[in-house]
Amino acid sequence: MWTLSLAVLLSVHAPVALKARPFDLSQVKVTDPRLVKAAELNRQYLLSVDPDRLLHTFRLNAKLPTSAAPLGGWESPGCEVRGHCMGHWLSGLALTARSMGSAECRQRADYLVAELAKCQQALGGEWLSAFPESFLDRLEAGKPVWAPYYTLHKILAGLLDVHTLCGNAQALDVAKRLGRHFAGRNAKLNDQQMAVVHRNEYGGIGESLWNLYGLTGDEQVRVAAAKFDQESFLGPLAQHQDRLRGLHANTQIPKVIAAARRAELTGEERYHDLADYFFTQVTGHRSYVTGGTSNHEHWRTEPDKLASELSPDAHETCVSYNLLKLTDRLFAWSPEARYADYYERAFYNAILPTQEPNTGMLMYLVPMNAGHFKTFSTPLDSFWCCVGTGVESFARLGSSLYYHNNDTLWVNLYVCSELDWPAQGFALSQQCIFPDEPDTVLNVSVKQPVELTVNVRIPAWCDGASVTVNGTPVAGARKAGSYCALKRTWRDGDVIGVSLPMKLRLETTPDDPTVAAFCYGPLVLAGELGTERYDPAKMTFVRGQRDLCAAPRYEVAPLLGRADALDTWVKPVEGKFCTFTIGGQAKPLTLVPFRSLFGQRYAVYWRLFAPGSREQLAYETELARKAALRARFVDLVEIGDPESEREHGLRGERTNSGLHQGRHWRDAPGGWFTYQVKVLPDAPTTLVLTYWGDDAGNRVFDVLVDGQKIATQRLERNQPGQFFDVEHKLPPELTKGKEKVTVRLQTIDGSTVGGLFGLVTSKTAP
Repeated sequence: MWTLSLAVLLSVHAPVALKARPFDLSQVKVTDPRLVKAAELNRQYLLSVDPDRLLHTFRLNAKLPTSAAPLGGWESPGCEVRGHCMGHWLSGLALTARSMGSAECRQRADYLVAELAKCQQALGGEWLSAFPESFLDRLEAGKPVWAPYYTLHKILAGLLDVHTLCGNAQALDVAKRLGRHFAGRNAKLNDQQMAVVHRNEYGGIGESLWNLYGLTGDEQVRVAAAKFDQESFLGPLAQHQDRLRGLHANTQIPKVIAAARRAELTGEERYHDLADYFFTQVTGHRSYVTGGTSNHEHWRTEPDKLASELSPDAHETCVSYNLLKLTDRLFAWSPEARYADYYERAFYNAILPTQEPNTGMLMYLVPMNAGHFKTFSTPLDSFWCCVGTGVESFARLGSSLYYHNNDTLWVNLYVCSELDWPAQGFALSQQCIFPDEPDTVLNVSVKQPVELTVNVRIPAWCDGASVTVNGTPVAGARKAGSYCALKRTWRDGDVIGVSLPMKLRLETTPDDPTVAAFCYGPLVLAGELGTERYDPAKMTFVRGQRDLCAAPRYEVAPLLGRADALDTWVKPVEGKFCTFTIGGQAKPLTLVPFRSLFGQRYAVYWRLFAPGSREQLAYETELARKAALRARFVDLVEIGDPESEREHGLRGERTNSGLHQGRHWRDAPGGWFTYQVKVLPDAPTTLVLTYWGDDAGNRVFDVLVDGQKIATQRLERNQPGQFFDVEHKLPPELTKGKEKVTVRLQTIDGSTVGGLFGLVTSKTAP
């Protein structure tokens, strides 16, 4: 049950008879100690932020007195998305008040709403934001501005949450006024003008307007909501066409959630069908093993092309949040196990691993390349988008464990918890330490016998599941990826037992079977790689987010082992749940659940070669070549490594660095960069430059040494699918009597320089 879930799903304006409904947050109590701790850390963080600091930029915009210290990061007064976390905080406080019964959170939410109402009145009675309305003027004129409707959506969604979850009538009044303002403003825009608005990220403003319509029945709000249905994006989805390549992931998912909400309120199945197609494409063909998706916040490839998308900037946490929000909507329409299977995967591996277990701080991007590590927000100087969605995620951990309709209960997630269903006089206590152990027990409590169906989910990863009622096995095969339907008259003290055997398995990327991740039951496993060259305190901050690409390089060797004989080289550690050692490697490796790995480097995906395979031989041949080259090394620049580049005097204009295929690059669109490198003063020296064989486009640039051009390099898919070296034997007069030279790569007529993946000087081979 995400924001607005129960209250809006039950709206009298909705003509669709949903087949399953989430329980109210107050009816589900999570008792798993790990999740209880996570929720409590989140509650403490929500309350630790001074509400007057959250209100500071709203009061400034309304010209009301404020003496609070400004917040930092994306909430600083100069940031154009300032105010977005106000909406998240309202939602997080309301969700926590409902799920944990926190009176303090309810009071804090009420205070924020009352103060926002004062700001709204000071701004004329409808408009409410931490930035001036001129931002929308810029938006409609096609001028640069950072996502004003994205921020306004958060505020509107938060207000509606405080109303529906905390019963705050003033919150609905403020929301209705703001909704009327949007309706009036956008009524003046024709389709062409709205198309300009659509070019800018507008978040879930459409969803919130549909939700407001669901609560009020206001036709003007309905028309305003429909104006945010971007047909140029939704139309291909309705035709079952995947045109997602190149799109910013988190910009698109809220549009689909809005379409699903429209379907609920209007009965237009077209919008439900396109939402379901989108879900299937993204979760089935564009997602990592964790359930997360996006690389550098985008879908950069065609479907099922994942092996090249493993980077430190992958797997934006906001995207996982929104995909689960969509999953909830789709399950309510059609309670199929495939939705719950995805929810479980992402819940355990894309949401729970992103909260630091001691501080409650939150992740933005989740590195998927081997050798990186998790980084987290700061309490008062980050406020990224994923901080906002994070405080919501950890405020409603029990929301999607169970669903129901009039006479049916779905048990979707196996989490130690208590369910109260007073409408049926039925209560359930789930006792387990799942997934640490593969069994769960569901204890029934009723005051009098009640007939209903309990659907127990058999996960897609589980073969050989068994179900018992009062110790008696339930007959019939338990098919993975389905439900075991238990229809009977339930009596007080009845016990349902569920056993879900787990086993180790590999999941490979669809486009490269040598790139694989380990899983055990519902959990993704990560390899512990230690803390070598890992010191977060020395890392810089970029855009309020740790610059993962600036982290020192860490190479991870491929694994050697047969995928069809895991038990011969991957062994469980006795006495430790879900912990395995990998044998037969250069050094011992340990696998643990990704959700519990913090404070060190890790690998989720590995290169995996069968012993004696062509891939292993090619890898070893390349290692031998590099070893021979290293034997002749004079100097080496580790591209993208801050220490190495600093030592080699990096200078440049319009130059960037990043990561591709596990290797760092540097380029310079329309610019240049230089390094100072050692050479041999009295012997022939060779300059070796490394490039990626698929690079193409306008990538033609000059290579100079101490100001003299020695080559013009063209990158035009020189060696597809692999890195390649270009050797330049330096003229003796360039190095004679010198210990160092300056190597410069520079643009030709605005072309892109690079990307350069390696730079070495070596003794010239005889």
